Amino acid sequence: MEPPAPPRRVTIVDVARHAQVSTTAVSKVLRNAYGASPEMHTKVRRAIEELGYRPLAAARGLRGQTYTIGVMLPDIRNPFFPEILDGITGCLEDTDYQVLLGPGCGEKEEAGVIDAMIDRGMDGLVLVAPVSPRAHLEHVASVVPTVVVGRHGHSSVYDTVADDDVAGAALIVGHLAGLGHRRIAHIEHHETDPTRSVEMPNAQRASGYRQAMRNLGLDEEIDVISTSYTQQGGYEGARQLLARPIRPTAVFAGADIVAMGVLEAVAEAGLSVPRDLSVAGYDNTTFAALGWISLTSVDQAGREIGRNAARLLLERITDRGKPSVQVKLSPTLVARRTTATPPSA
Repeated sequence: MEPPAPPRRVTIVDVARHAQVSTTAVSKVLRNAYGASPEMHTKVRRAIEELGYRPLAAARGLRGQTYTIGVMLPDIRNPFFPEILDGITGCLEDTDYQVLLGPGCGEKEEAGVIDAMIDRGMDGLVLVAPVSPRAHLEHVASVVPTVVVGRHGHSSVYDTVADDDVAGAALIVGHLAGLGHRRIAHIEHHETDPTRSVEMPNAQRASGYRQAMRNLGLDEEIDVISTSYTQQGGYEGARQLLARPIRPTAVFAGADIVAMGVLEAVAEAGLSVPRDLSVAGYDNTTFAALGWISLTSVDQAGREIGRNAARLLLERITDRGKPSVQVKLSPTLVARRTTATPPSA
């Protein structure tokens, strides 16, 4: 016995027959074009709903728009990035646009994801903390409307949205110094390409840490461990710090996910936070506020970053020639129970 044939996809011809109108009329309604009366809209929309018709994205692309926006995330395990995504989807809620995600971990993978999004005719791209060289980003932006999130610097062809990472790092250092800490260490993300490092948020936070320590007269206490913005990176960095004859009394982890690794290493060493070591993160992710974690962190308003990125992208889709816009948000400090006075105090 032959298997049943798969159900046939509903086409625009089926909709036209069901609504008893021409395919041209259906096309006008789908494109919201001039010449379709309110009665025609009602008949066609009813037929679309009853038949469950879904227009092919490729066909919509031939008409100029697919109403899809690609969002490239560098690490889907980092709990901060969903905050940005919430802001993007919230801004697009009352539009026809749908968001499609692509993970790009590393320059090669990132380039592949971006190319795939362009090949599928997406109307615009939001690239979150991309590691590609600026020349490549500008090439992408010349092909499709693009907003870059998290990268500092200026471009004439794409818009940017970023947190003031230097100011955020200063908030952490100032908070810890105000509690009486002097031996304040920082765990940063190791940057392999010096040509783009100045634009990356991790480099900005490390620079802000060093600058804040100098401003407070703590030049000789500057202590930076380079690992990665991952939980494993935080764990490895903390183990290095805790193995020293003279340990720091506080650690500024470059991201909340890094701070989670620090907390793990501290517990494994039989120490406690904040009695033996104060720990602060960056991003103010949802788990930072959990009672049993209660992590001091910098809030860089992830949802607001996402909302601004989506707003700027919609504006650029409408007007490709508009001047580029750079949005920089001011962070705030959220002090919780992982930071306190140093042991000596």
